[in-house]
Amino acid sequence: MRSVTYSMSLSLDGYIVGPDGGFSWSVPDEDVFRLATEEVGGLGAHLLGRRLYETMLYWDTADRDPSLDAPTREFAALWNALPKVVFSTTLTEVRASNTRLASGSPAQEIERLRAEPGEGDIAIGGAGLAADAATLDLIDEYRVRTYPVLVGGGTPFFARNERRVGLDLIEHRSFGSGVLYSRYRVKR
Repeated sequence: MRSVTYSMSLSLDGYIVGPDGGFSWSVPDEDVFRLATEEVGGLGAHLLGRRLYETMLYWDTADRDPSLDAPTREFAALWNALPKVVFSTTLTEVRASNTRLASGSPAQEIERLRAEPGEGDIAIGGAGLAADAATLDLIDEYRVRTYPVLVGGGTPFFARNERRVGLDLIEHRSFGSGVLYSRYRVKR
């Protein structure tokens, strides 16, 4: 069965965006970008909240920019080919390639995607959507890229749902930039 993963960058104090909504501190270096490309290459589908969808719209046309280097074009091609489902209460349509609006709840969409033929994990992106999925115990694996910065507040990476979740560390890497990458499998 396809695993459901939640992968984003976060500050050392646990936030994906700072109090001002910014995340410029999480621009990946070459090695971390390669890791993100590998992750996207192993996905079968990606579930996104509205804000992350709007942020990722950049990639819909990025591969047409001749000034981009080969790794950036590779990421854009993988991202654009990836089936994506957007959860939003305000959008009535989506315009990115290979993307549709969710027609059900996160649990229904995950069940539907798991039933479809195909391989690759189902990724969840966006703190609000991930918090909903975590509350429903739908996340199988957390993939955390921790940046060496304290932002002092903002949107937390982890859901604040007042329950304990046991995790097993399955991978850990450090990068020259100080970024730490950790993968944790949820204990069932």
